[in-house]
Amino acid sequence: MSNIENSDFSVKEEKISVFKKFPRTFWLANVAELFERWAWYGLFMVLALYLTGSKDDGALGFSQEQKGLMMGTVTGFLYFLPVLTGAIADKVGYKLMLLIAFVIYAIGYFLMGQLETYTSVFMAFAMVGLGAALFKPVISATIAKTTNDKTSSIGFGIFYMIVNIGAFVGPIFASKLREISWIYVFYMSSIILVLNFLMVLFFYKEPEREKNNEPIGKTIITIFKNIFTVLKDFKFVIFLILIVGFWTMYNQLFYTLPVFIEQWMDTSTIYDVLYNISPNLAITIGTENGTISPEMLTNIDALYIIIFQIIVSTVVMKFKPLTAMISGIFVASIGIGLMFMFDNPFFLFLSILIFGLGEMSSSPKITEYIGRIAPTDKKALYMGMAYLPLAGGNFFAGVLSGSAYSKLSDKILLLKTEFLKKGWTVPDINENFTQNDFIKMGCDLMKMSENELTKYLWTTYHPSNIWYIFTAIGVLTGLGLFLYDKFILKSVKHS
Repeated sequence: MSNIENSDFSVKEEKISVFKKFPRTFWLANVAELFERWAWYGLFMVLALYLTGSKDDGALGFSQEQKGLMMGTVTGFLYFLPVLTGAIADKVGYKLMLLIAFVIYAIGYFLMGQLETYTSVFMAFAMVGLGAALFKPVISATIAKTTNDKTSSIGFGIFYMIVNIGAFVGPIFASKLREISWIYVFYMSSIILVLNFLMVLFFYKEPEREKNNEPIGKTIITIFKNIFTVLKDFKFVIFLILIVGFWTMYNQLFYTLPVFIEQWMDTSTIYDVLYNISPNLAITIGTENGTISPEMLTNIDALYIIIFQIIVSTVVMKFKPLTAMISGIFVASIGIGLMFMFDNPFFLFLSILIFGLGEMSSSPKITEYIGRIAPTDKKALYMGMAYLPLAGGNFFAGVLSGSAYSKLSDKILLLKTEFLKKGWTVPDINENFTQNDFIKMGCDLMKMSENELTKYLWTTYHPSNIWYIFTAIGVLTGLGLFLYDKFILKSVKHS
């Protein structure tokens, strides 16, 4: 055997041995993460459609403002609470915290499918958010505790790959299940969390951790003192505020785009092209009505990440984190604008790719940058603060997807505006007269097909103008980071 062959064999053997060094709990944590992301994204990608869709389609018929408030508030708290729940888990134990999380999680998903009033659904979704907030820091800590200096890089690489696989698979199953009945989407997510509960109960081994005998109240007080300490770092606070803008723009992929596709795009054109290429593929991906569901199209983003993330990461690793971040945010801003600029669904393949490339360039660099600027003795504290922009970004994304979308782009409100302009009485939309009934009434009165009515409202009221807002947020965030780098960081360095 030649030296080259010996070298190749040694490399392969080393890779195999690295995989063998991961304990069983590491792999169990990855499976739990896969299932949890499957359950979360399976619901979250279709949640905006469920909350605002017509009641005679099995949805709840809430307004865009109600949808935005619910999704933004709950998800905002979800990303804030890990700052507290991580410390609580260190005290009570990871296994117990995971079991509690899965019980709350599963009950929340189940109740969401049973309830119909806004307040009750809001409270059930809050349970889901609480379950996620309990789960997140524990599963990340488990990965950290079951890896070491030699295995952490590949260990976290496996973990993030699993995250994206779960995020991709979940919406596919949810999309097919909701064709049967919306209730099955909630059953799916609930059952998955029950499986996670059983898996952790019987197979999860508590990783080694430092015992914390401090009273829980004192621990929480200490956490808030630490937060206050970090928030005295002026340049870091400015950075966190700016990153809120990125997450506000990014989350429109979940909060607004599915509704926009549902209301304004005729996805049967994509179905027809696929059917001409492969009838089986079109039937598998599409709906019984000969269309492609919005969540299948928005899910392309997760597919792009699975395919291109390693390539993009390899390219951007040559740049400073802040430079890669700024460039990525500008690219993502272009992508998000193109998503809402056209009513032709074929543009989504390109616009989501552009958006995804920007996301892949910027999102991982945010965590890396925080890790680099954090003082050596406060790295864990600073890394914990990375959740705060996510919390703020989700909240403001919800506000925008509610109020801004409602005023500029909501098909139902624009049709009501058209009725008022023509002097027609606007009917009350309720259980007996649904959104679908209202659209049918509009078609009958204006002597148009539904597609013709949609085109008329599109050209008359320009709902695509929402792109200005979403792109502007991204551009201003990128510009803010550029100025931050040029003036604030340099002034701090020279002071």
